[in-house]
Amino acid sequence: MIRRIAIVISPNWKDYAEKYLAECLESIRSQDFEGESKIFLVDNETNEKSFLYLKKIAPEAEIVRNETNDGFAKGNNEAIKIALRADFDYIVLFNMDTVVEASCLTELVKTVESDEKIGAVQARLMMWPEKTRVNSLGNATHFLGFGYCQNYKEIYTEVTELVDNKSFNVGYPSGAAVLFRAEVLKKVGLFDEEFWMYNEDQDLGWRIWLSGFRCVLAPGAVTYHKYEFAKSIKQYYFMDRNRIIAIIKNYHILTLVFVLPAFLVMEIGLLFFASNQGWLKEKIKVWQYFFNRKNWVYILRERKKSQTLRQVRDRDIVGMITGRIWYQEVGDWKLKVINPIFSLYWWMVRKIIVW
Repeated sequence: MIRRIAIVISPNWKDYAEKYLAECLESIRSQDFEGESKIFLVDNETNEKSFLYLKKIAPEAEIVRNETNDGFAKGNNEAIKIALRADFDYIVLFNMDTVVEASCLTELVKTVESDEKIGAVQARLMMWPEKTRVNSLGNATHFLGFGYCQNYKEIYTEVTELVDNKSFNVGYPSGAAVLFRAEVLKKVGLFDEEFWMYNEDQDLGWRIWLSGFRCVLAPGAVTYHKYEFAKSIKQYYFMDRNRIIAIIKNYHILTLVFVLPAFLVMEIGLLFFASNQGWLKEKIKVWQYFFNRKNWVYILRERKKSQTLRQVRDRDIVGMITGRIWYQEVGDWKLKVINPIFSLYWWMVRKIIVW
């Protein structure tokens, strides 16, 4: 059977393609995958200049033009929908700022086909140009919704649990380099476009777990990521708002009740943190979002969809949700104080959860 893969490269916006696309494309063209593949490119806030540049540099790609900047979630969804209608077996997402090793697609497919219950496979994301350092070995969810890269900036050879090079479960796969079964996306849906950017991969991975499928990492599928955390942290509003939406949508109602006290304590702490960091205006915007009745119509509708997917209990998946916050370069003394407290709190809640 010839396997068909749709390769969706993350949406272009402004000069992203001119900065990153050539090297990414060269690595994708060098794949040793023996099946059929097709590249899809989305041009957000398209104009004639950007469109002609994409046509020139990637003549083999199908280009989807969006007149507005629809963000990561909707931009990717536009290409994924086309691929699903064309009956591709797998959908692979690569960030434009990645460089992919030649065996990556082959390793991703080999992993997903090792177990029919695997719904998503993340590549081993390494830093660029520090190729021995980890960007993400799968992503983790804190019980209050914070998402972050596992083993970030660790030396890969020092991560001893991976010496056997076997795949293993992850909380959710990073959207920077991930393969999805097409049939799973048809079942659970695509990225939630309300998220716009950040945590949309967390929400999708959570829904995959709820539907009875697994998210795993394939250590043999290597992708290098030109990752800059300092750039991401400026988008405080989306990260903070979206992590709250994710837990409301995907937790069982009783789990929400038990995490509420810790959530309220965290919100008070974040108020002071945001004030000190100059993000107070963004934090207030987050609260304003949740005081808008129209937004609750959306949240409750999407929560109903997520809960309808449920084939497993929270008890079965909370082991992959952590009580420890580790937010890359933000890990200062305050987290060292609060992490043991939240870890203990989450440990007690997990003991209670039977639903």
